[in-house]
Amino acid sequence: MKATEIRNMSASELEQKLVELKKDLFMLRMQHATNHLDNPLKIGTVRRDIARVKTVIREKQLEQ
Repeated sequence: MKATEIRNMSASELEQKLVELKKDLFMLRMQHATNHLDNPLKIGTVRRDIARVKTVIREKQLEQ
């Protein structure tokens, strides 16, 4: 997911996306712990997406 896509989302969409990404990260960690994860690099990708979403949320808070 690119930062430009995230910046075009509304505040409620960002909150929903953050919750969804956190659930995905939890599931990936569980799969990794049970050795069922096909691509361990996916964990890092999801973590970066979470950071991007949080950054944009904070930017929007500072604008107000």
